[in-house]
Amino acid sequence: MTGKNRNHRIDNIEFNVADIARSKTFYGQVFGWTFTDYGPAYSEFSDGHLAGGFTTTAAVRPAGGPLVILYADDLAATQQRLEQAGAEIVLPVFAFPGGRRFHFKDPDGYELAVWSAD
Repeated sequence: MTGKNRNHRIDNIEFNVADIARSKTFYGQVFGWTFTDYGPAYSEFSDGHLAGGFTTTAAVRPAGGPLVILYADDLAATQQRLEQAGAEIVLPVFAFPGGRRFHFKDPDGYELAVWSAD
């Protein structure tokens, strides 16, 4: 992607986490993200489209920020993978105009959502 195509788009998301290895295992197992470590306090993740990072340089702040919403072709299979990885489902699947989604908490308590158009 060129700089022109990136103008005004979300470019990076960063999570303060308690344990980088645990976060890499969780998100890698469930969503297949890849990682590049930049020292012991930072690891970049990529989902193949958007990059972000896990850092231990600040306190974990799981509440009060924007809601990160991921897409899944198969909502039920994704929920099952999350539950197997230890995620807590905090809002069961519900329908909304355009699809369905559910919310979960990751190992550090961050609430995220997964949606599907099916």
